Formats: sequence, structure tokens, C-alpha cells
Amino acid sequence: MPLYLLSVCYPADAVQPPPDELTRIMAATEQVHAALVAEGRWVFGGGLADVSTSTTVSATADDVVITDGPFIEAKEQIGGFSVIEAADLDEAIEWARRTSAATTTPIEVRPFAHGSAG
Repeated sequence: MPLYLLSVCYPADAVQPPPDELTRIMAATEQVHAALVAEGRWVFGGGLADVSTSTTVSATADDVVITDGPFIEAKEQIGGFSVIEAADLDEAIEWARRTSAATTTPIEVRPFAHGSAG
């Protein structure tokens, strides 16, 4: 069965919602996660630490450069992700719709390349 990456996308200047709204978002997100598990579609996923904690490593045969921060400057950032199994893109999009409604953020759907381990 094909694998899809569902990326949770936030504006780079996003701030954490107030506690009561965050509690509601987390509960809704857990319901979607539980449905993915119950239907045998969940593979792996998780939330990511703030983009300011990232480190970029660029290596060549002769040198390595390590830089604090993200590789690219962007208007959006990925705050978390899920890897799911879906019969096709339509099913993956339906899971993304449910995830977007739960997280209140856009979800990017991207299939894994053919031949990816699964």
C-alpha cells in the first residue's frame, strides 16, 4: 500500500494558541490519530521542536559546515508530520482534510517515491 507524508504547516510567525484552544486542538488531533491507528493506516509521526532548534549540516568530500537554524528561510514551517498508508491519493487527502480540521492548519500531502521502504 502506498505511503504518504502529511506535513503540518504553520506560518513562520505563528504563536501557540491559548491553553483552552490548544487543549481542544490536541484532543481533536488525538481523535484523528486514534482513527488512523484503528483503521491500520498509521505508520509513524510526531511533533517537531521549534524551527529555531534546528541545525543544518552541509558536507562535501573535503569539508563539513554546521550551521544553527533552518536550511532555508520560509514563510511557513513544518510543525509535525505523519506517515500513513493509504490506498490512493484520494484517501490520503481525506486523512489530510481530517487532520487539517483537527489542527486548524494546512496539511501538505506528499506520496513517497516508488521503491521507498514501507
